[in-house]
Amino acid sequence: MACTTEGGLVTQVGEGHETAADEAGPVLTFGEPAVGEILAERYQLEQHVNNDSAGRQVWRGIDVVLRRPVAVVLRHPGGDSAAEMLQAAVAASRVLHPNLVGVYDAIDEEQRAYVVREWVDGESLRDLIAAEGPLDPSRAIAIAHSIADALTAVHATGMIHGNVHPGTALIGDDNRVVLADARADAADSPEADVRAVGGLLYFALTGHWPQAETGRAALPDAIRDSAGTPAAPRQSRAGVPAYLDDLTMDLLDRRVAVPSAEALTAELGRLDAAAEEEEFEDVGPLRFVQAGGAPSESARSTPKILLGVGALVIIAVIGLVFGIRAINNSSKPDASASTPVQAGAGAQPDGAGTASEDPLGPPKQIPLTADMVRIVDPPNGERKDTGESDFVVDNDPKTAWQLSYYLQPNFGGGKPGMGVLIHLPEARALSEVRVALSAPGAVVDLRVGTKDPGDNSNGDKQIVKTYTKVSDADSADTNTGDKQILNGFDPDKKYQYVLVFITKLPRNEDTPGYQVDVNDIQLYGY
Repeated sequence: MACTTEGGLVTQVGEGHETAADEAGPVLTFGEPAVGEILAERYQLEQHVNNDSAGRQVWRGIDVVLRRPVAVVLRHPGGDSAAEMLQAAVAASRVLHPNLVGVYDAIDEEQRAYVVREWVDGESLRDLIAAEGPLDPSRAIAIAHSIADALTAVHATGMIHGNVHPGTALIGDDNRVVLADARADAADSPEADVRAVGGLLYFALTGHWPQAETGRAALPDAIRDSAGTPAAPRQSRAGVPAYLDDLTMDLLDRRVAVPSAEALTAELGRLDAAAEEEEFEDVGPLRFVQAGGAPSESARSTPKILLGVGALVIIAVIGLVFGIRAINNSSKPDASASTPVQAGAGAQPDGAGTASEDPLGPPKQIPLTADMVRIVDPPNGERKDTGESDFVVDNDPKTAWQLSYYLQPNFGGGKPGMGVLIHLPEARALSEVRVALSAPGAVVDLRVGTKDPGDNSNGDKQIVKTYTKVSDADSADTNTGDKQILNGFDPDKKYQYVLVFITKLPRNEDTPGYQVDVNDIQLYGY
């Protein structure tokens, strides 16, 4: 007796019926399928296409009742061992979405079982990459957007797909992208589905599969470092926008919280629209809504609005301070002599800035302790140097923070740089930072921010993205090679978080690579 799903309900096909196969010639048989055989009195097998990753046979067939092409996925044996496949098919048949392959039947004949689904004229992402090589970013985004949208529909029903990979992502000849073959088990999760979209993005951009733990042995493995971390797409090829590189690696990084499928779909939709307009550089930072749902237009525009309002407020305050002081100075000529200006308390009078006239007095070294500094190592950094910041403030010339060796001066192209974050107990007016290095040639800059978002990979990523650069040592007159003086602090402001950031390493004469030690960091202020 054969079981088949019609509209998601299981019905039975009784034994002993005269079938269309009896009249047409081919006879329904158990065991190995054959060309021309008609299954369940309805589906005629026409061509064996391939075997999928689970060893199941995939056939192209014809629905002899509706006269439409179908795909038939068969496995041996049926019965209890096929229950998971059939249950997944029944569940998938209830989810209708343009980016999901339609499931028509799930049939168990005991010795074999098969699922009948929509036939898609096209090829899998795996075969597309094998034939054409890595895709351009805009096409990779469009494919990932469609798959994420399909997963949103799946997850909305409480289901998990559990089988997202380049072999189940199909691209039709009409450019329709669909996801096929749901096959979840107890070990799968919505998070795993979403992270697999990152795998598809990575595969589409590089031609390599980054998720070694999923066991896609037939796919070329990603280039990995000694810790097994895959190289970022931008390290493997040119032309990948930074935001797309960040998104891909964040989805793969289990230390970074994964968004919902719905939030990822909204973000990829935004990037997809920007790609269509060729506005890659204008998309801004990633904007996930973790609670589910797309970011609203007001939320998207808020950062720009706040930035504009903040700038206007700053201008207004500065104008007000200068106006008040101008009035006071005109009415009280001796006010500047009788009322000393406190450190960091507003703008300086004309002529301030020289050591002899600066009301703040000469700058003094601010003692730094180990609990006031930490290493910043943004993605794709391995954060192996945590704790070595102690050596740059211990006043011991024999100790240093020793950076790793890289084959390229830009940290191998894998990250924007590394640095030391200084966190003062309270904000105060600052003058300069002095950095002692083991060799000349490093490019070091000075950046400031308002908080430390966290001593972790994502926190370091946010620091690099949000901190404001105030000084470049390589363009300053005070740059003396291995001893650099970084300044650019506004004398009218107070600072609590300061980042000394290295973006380029000098060649190490003792090795074929690039490397430097940071021996000492000193902070001066008022």
